[in-house]
Amino acid sequence: MPKQPLIVGNPVLVVVDMQECGDMPAELVGIAHMAGYDDRIARAQRLIAAARAAGIPIVFFQEVHRANRIDFGRELDGAEGVHCVDGRPGTPLHPALLPDFAGPNHEFHIVKRRYSGFIGTDFEIVLSGLKASTLILIGGLTDVCVHYTFADAHQRDFYVRVVTDCVGGSSQYRHDAALDAMEYLQAGAMRTTDEIVAAFTEMCTELSEPALEGVAR
Repeated sequence: MPKQPLIVGNPVLVVVDMQECGDMPAELVGIAHMAGYDDRIARAQRLIAAARAAGIPIVFFQEVHRANRIDFGRELDGAEGVHCVDGRPGTPLHPALLPDFAGPNHEFHIVKRRYSGFIGTDFEIVLSGLKASTLILIGGLTDVCVHYTFADAHQRDFYVRVVTDCVGGSSQYRHDAALDAMEYLQAGAMRTTDEIVAAFTEMCTELSEPALEGVAR
């Protein structure tokens, strides 16, 4: 049972690592992905379109590692192989899901080196400038970058929602376990694409343009 409204204050749509590798073989890109990436891309397009229509800011994360591997840290100690290396196939953002810097909406592209979007990035500076309260997460992996970003946002007192049919894990089991862990932190965190699109549509006439305080794209 949700303890808070779906959206509290100013929302931000956070697109986590929806890159070209999402439907490529694990032996080629270093990480296994759940099936159904094309469907998640289509849902992400709906969510992005709804956010733009409502004037809701969007952050696009991209995990990128240097070819010399200096920034992998302990990431290769587990199940993952070398992944998201700069300049290699699979690393670019998916061509159907790119930020629109020329449009009227506030959109941001943030490169990260670690799982959480908060580690070593200017994500918090952007969120502060946007006066953000609620983060709505889509993308992957559910059990890795989405989960870690959710947990770090929770510990920074953001309201966080995860769109269950627009995230994918390294396996169905890990995906389900991560969703359960996120719901444990914030009751009502698990939402669907239809719910979020409906909420964004309702906000079209309610949201004014968020105030930016010196934040650059």
